[in-house]
Amino acid sequence: MSTLIMGILNITPDSFSDGGNFFTIEEALIQTEKLLNDGADIIDVGGQSTRPGHIEVSLKEEIDRVIPVIKAISSKFNCQISIDTYRHEVAELALANGAHIINDVWGLQRDNGEMAKVASKYSCSVIAMHNQDSKEYKEDIILSIKKFFKKTFEIAEQNGVNTNKIIIDPGIGFGKGYDENIEVLNRLDELTCLAPLLIGVSKKGFIGKDMNLTPSQRVEGTIAVNTIAVAKGAKFVRVHNVLEHKRAFSIADKILKK
Repeated sequence: MSTLIMGILNITPDSFSDGGNFFTIEEALIQTEKLLNDGADIIDVGGQSTRPGHIEVSLKEEIDRVIPVIKAISSKFNCQISIDTYRHEVAELALANGAHIINDVWGLQRDNGEMAKVASKYSCSVIAMHNQDSKEYKEDIILSIKKFFKKTFEIAEQNGVNTNKIIIDPGIGFGKGYDENIEVLNRLDELTCLAPLLIGVSKKGFIGKDMNLTPSQRVEGTIAVNTIAVAKGAKFVRVHNVLEHKRAFSIADKILKK
């Protein structure tokens, strides 16, 4: 199967790369059309930044940002939509209004199973990301990530989620510093036995660290990281620059016989 590309659509004023660019329904629809035309397989809609130092918005604000946009996208385009949220209330409303996938940056572990119950109710796919509050690891980092996902699968099973519909994301940039990010990316193949793997590194700080690059200057580095990730077994990538990745994977997938 060819690498699937998730196009990022942030309905936020403060996301590190595109904050404020698609804050209205009209702007969001224009960007969605561009992402789809560029080759996106999934549109990932988020209403709250998760960048370092972000300010948490209220539940009402997050709902007011994303639900009208998801309704509009669902009405205008025939495409897969994921909702990027760790709040089960937002996920449920999104699924009821046209979304198909939950993208949870806390891997079903933030709300005592409520997100898992929503996933079970709608029989939807779930992207479960590894996360933790600190950047310290008292054991091997891959072992720690595997233990995290073991708990994710246990929560899913306890709440009736079809575990075959779970996609895992190792959470590059979340609860990890530069060295941890590099190590996890180097050892991705040790995680592919758990579930299909999604990688979300688009324009993140560690990519531009060595050359002091701004987010807009990190496109080539992002493509390099994602191509290596795909070679190590990743099935999905979450990106801002869809067209460039579509072109890169058109040859990379052939070489990798995907």
